[in-house]
Order: sequence, then C-alpha cells, then structure tokens
Amino acid sequence: MLLEELARDGKISKEDVQKYGHLNIVGMVGSIDNDFCGTDMTIGTDSALHRIIEVVDAIMTTAQSHQRTFVLEVMGRHCGYLALVSALACGADWVFLPESPPEEGWQETMCIKLSENRARKKRLNIIIVCEGAIDTQNKPITSEQIRELVVKQLGYDTRVTILGHVQRGGTPSAFDRILASRMGVEAVVALLQATPETPACVVSLNGNQAVRLPLMECVQMTQGVQKAMDERRFSNAVQLRGRSFEGNLSIYKQLAIKKPDSQITKSGFNVAVINVGAPAAGMNAAVRSAVRVGISEGHKMFAIYDGFEGFAKGQIKEIGWSDVGGWTGQGGSILGTKRILPGKYLEDIAAQIRTHSINALLIIGGFEGYLGLLELSAARGKHEEFCVPMVMVPATVSNNVPGSDFSIGADTALNTITDTCDRIKQSASGTKRRVFIIETMGGYCGYLANMGALAAGADAAYIFEEPFDIRDLQSNVEHLTEKMKTCIQRGLVIRNENCNENYTTDFIYQLYSEEGKGVFDCRKNVLGHMQQGGAPSPFDRNFGTKISARAMQWITGKLKEAQGKGRKFVNDDSVCVLGICQRNLLFQPVAELKEKTDFEHRIPKEQWWLKLRPLMKILAKYKASYEVSDMSQLEHVHTGPEEPAAI
Repeated sequence: MLLEELARDGKISKEDVQKYGHLNIVGMVGSIDNDFCGTDMTIGTDSALHRIIEVVDAIMTTAQSHQRTFVLEVMGRHCGYLALVSALACGADWVFLPESPPEEGWQETMCIKLSENRARKKRLNIIIVCEGAIDTQNKPITSEQIRELVVKQLGYDTRVTILGHVQRGGTPSAFDRILASRMGVEAVVALLQATPETPACVVSLNGNQAVRLPLMECVQMTQGVQKAMDERRFSNAVQLRGRSFEGNLSIYKQLAIKKPDSQITKSGFNVAVINVGAPAAGMNAAVRSAVRVGISEGHKMFAIYDGFEGFAKGQIKEIGWSDVGGWTGQGGSILGTKRILPGKYLEDIAAQIRTHSINALLIIGGFEGYLGLLELSAARGKHEEFCVPMVMVPATVSNNVPGSDFSIGADTALNTITDTCDRIKQSASGTKRRVFIIETMGGYCGYLANMGALAAGADAAYIFEEPFDIRDLQSNVEHLTEKMKTCIQRGLVIRNENCNENYTTDFIYQLYSEEGKGVFDCRKNVLGHMQQGGAPSPFDRNFGTKISARAMQWITGKLKEAQGKGRKFVNDDSVCVLGICQRNLLFQPVAELKEKTDFEHRIPKEQWWLKLRPLMKILAKYKASYEVSDMSQLEHVHTGPEEPAAI
C-alpha cells in the first residue's frame, strides 16, 4: 500500500515497487525471563541469573550465621525459569513456579520438609518464589504469605527479600555477550539469504547451535503455555516450555527432596565418584548431583579423596545425602583433586575396587581425567576389576577435553577474564591512550583467550591453534595504531599462555610499546590462577548438576542391564566421555575419541569455537570473511528422539 502511494506521488519508480515489494523479518529474543518457546536461552537470562546467585550467596552466609529461613522473590510473571534454575543452582529447599504449582496441602508438606532439613543440622532454609507463583486453583502465592506460614507453623526466624529490578541491571555475563554476538551474526546471514517467500523467523539456541525457527510457530507455542496454565493443564504447560525446562524441574525434584528410605529400592551396587586434574568451579555441584541421584536410584555412593593417588591409598568413604548439602556454591574441589595419573598405581587401585566392591566409576575432571580413563580402559586385560562402567564428565577451565563443546569451570573462568578486562580497560579511562596486553590460561587450548577476546571486545587474540608470525604481529600493531589515532582511547590484546614459545607476553608487550611510541603506551597483566578460583557461575552450577545427573542415570542403566547376567563390562561403550556436541548430549567411547585427540598438545583436533575467530576480527574492524556454509536452514520446532543438550 505504502509503496503504491509513493509510486502514485512519483517519489519512486514502478521497478522499485517490484523490487522492494516484500519485507523480510528475523527476530532475536532478548528477555531475562527466558519465556519464549523454541530457544534454550534468551539473551539476558544468564546475566539475570548472575544477579540472583550473587544475592543468594550473600544471603546464605548471613542465614547460616543466624539460623534463619529466607524467602527470596525473583522475577517471572508468567515464566518460572529464573526461579527454577536459581533453585537448582543454590540447592533451595522449596521453589514456587507458575507452570508447576504445589499440590493441595503443600503448606504442611513444605513445613515438614523444612523441619526435616533443620533436623539434619542444616542451619538455613532458602525458599525461592517466582513473582507469578500460583496454586492449583490459579490463586497467587505471595512471599509474605509463605513467611507468615513458616513463622506460624514452625516459629522460625524468617525474612523476605524481593530482588526486583536488580535482576535487570549490571554488566552482561560472558555467556550473554557471546550468545548475543553469535545470534546477531546468524540473524544478519538469515536476512541476506532470505527470499520473498521466506517466512518471518526467529534465531534460537538449541544446545550449542544457532537455529532458525518460524516466528509464528514459536509465538503460538508461547501463547499455548499461558493458555494451558489458565486452563489448569499444568503438566501440559511444563511440556510446552520445552525439554530444557522439563529436565530442570525433574532434576530439581530428585535433588531437593529425599525420598524416605522405605521408598528407595536398594540396587546393591556401589558407585564411586572421583575428581581428577586441576580444580574447576562447579566440580562440587557435579559431585553433589551425582551423589544424590545415585542415592535416589538405590546405590551406595562412595567419595574418593585426592584423585587417583588417594584412590590407590584407600582414601575412600561412603558419602550420604546430607554430606553434600550446600556444595553447589563452593568453588574448587572439596574432595581434593590431583593431576597424577593412575598408570603406576594400577595394582593398588584394582585392590581398592575389590575391597570396596565398586561396581561403577564416575570421573569429574580435566584432560588428566581423560588420560586416566584411557589408562584404566587399557588395563582391563590385566585387571578384571576395571571391567565396570566408567564415565567421565569434563571439568576444566581450559575446555580442552575431546567429546564436549563445554567443560564445567570454563564459564566461570571466562567471566573472571571478562570482568577483569572490563576493570582493566576502565582503569585507563580519562588518562592518555593505552593498550593492555593480557595473558590467559588454557595450556595449548585457546578457548579462554578467543572467547574472552570476543566477550571483552579485544583487538586481537593470539592462540596456538592459529599460527602467527612477525608479519601478523606487525599488521596488528599498525591496525591498532591507526585506530588509536581516532577517538578510540583503549586497546586490548589477549594472548594464550602457550600460543608461541618465542612470541612471549613480554615480547608482545615490548613490541607494542616500541611501535606505539607517541600514540599509546602499554601495560601488561598475567591473570594467572584467579581464573581457577572463585564461586562457580550459574551456568557452571546448572551445567555441572545436569550433566552429572545424566552420567549417573547412564551408570544405573548399564548396571541394571547386566544385573543377574553376571557378565563383565569389556566393550568400548562402557568407558565413555559425556559431553555436549552441538545440539545433543552424547556418550562417546574413549576408544573412538582417541582418534580425535592431539595428545602432544592436550587438545581436540577439531574445536567448534575456531569458527568464531573471524567474528572477533570483524568486530575489531579487520577485513575478514565469515564462513556461512554451515549456517542453519529454517526448521520447525520439533521434539525429536535424540537427547537434547539443553543448557
């Protein structure tokens, strides 16, 4: 209509009417509530979770000191995602969601649960309430109502904290910065590839893959959730929210509420959990999840202290449900972890497996855990004790374990790098032009340097996987010098610790200092072990909890399969690494992963994030081409048989 009007007025030609007669629409979802169906994460959700978890961690220390109960109200008028994931990430005692209201008589059930937890020597109770929480009759449940109930029934000192708009503020997390950058690229490519017939689409995240879905399908599904809630079809509402939401809810229920012993069928199996390699934030959340899922599935759970060395020395103890209470927010490794491999202790470890009748082993660790798993697998011929199901969950800040796009701990390290880079850049505001050279950890794996550079808006990132020479350094310096002659005041260059043995951080610092004389001065920072410390990020707590629970379910499945048949586990598929690969959760036998590993440099031969290298260069104003051949096509919202890697 508008084009025809412009043509009538002679403002555009008839050809222009033909040429511009259609409008292509591509959307990206920015919402802290994560309330849009079809995507695992909306832009902004992870940052909101950071704000919530910061508050929960601070409240936990005061609640513990005063032996208090806290009722915490988080945002989400029609969607309980924030409440559910925060409850999962902090191990809350109870959570109220609009999609899954508590059953009739919940008041009594909740009070019994709170008093049971106090009886188990738990000094604090945390109840998380979604602002849109309702009961089965669609009547609102308020935080004040819950406080009055706890005070009246139990007499506990109870306080209410309403988080409000704190959740919308603050700096974006590393995950959100990278997600938004990836989605932005996918959206532009989708527009460039669109034809007049292409329907409006929305760019979504499925596992670790950007996908394009029809906008109207997603909108209808989202409206369907509200309709189901209005009509009190709550199980339907949970289903429509997607497999990620459904999975979170069932794991929360399994981990938060201990069934009475009389309701748990004893399996007769003993399962051991061990931490191997360097500490990574989120390891403890993974151990807690494994122990509680194992107990709820009827196994006897054992904790192995101090890695394979502790295993050989017999530092093995049975671990109970309440022993792992409050572990989700703890950094490092409570069980203790060492880089030592099992090779020289095989006899002793086999003897300990015999002594404690261990039927399965869960390894939570980094590249050493992967090497250890290979050694144990190779020793099956000599020691039949190792013919048990063994699975590894990757946990390392370096994110260098083959078989998974992500490792527990890498997101926390990435946030540390991003926050530090933000502060370092701010330290020079108002002063003369300055360039910072920053060294990150990661061994030979450039994940932290590359993704840190993308999240912090760096001008260059030097990594081992992409060899560079003096000419590259020279063109980077010249490019940065030209930029600094304009209104840009600060530059950021990130270098992976092992990217090149000769072009060291000192060398790059001296080169930039010399070449930038008169235009900018330089400073250098080596971030070091601060990247390994700190409280785990919400992503690492949630990821560690979910992936570890899935590993335990796999172990249960394997043990039950062989029960009563008396057969040993000798096949390759009983020694696996569990990881996210694009959009699926996969158990991959270590025998197959061997082919995909560069053992000398301790990295996978192929790494998904290298495809994002050109994006960083384009954002730093370099002329670079972005590979679009593997970009997704428009697909329908589907719930296929494969296991989703919902984040």
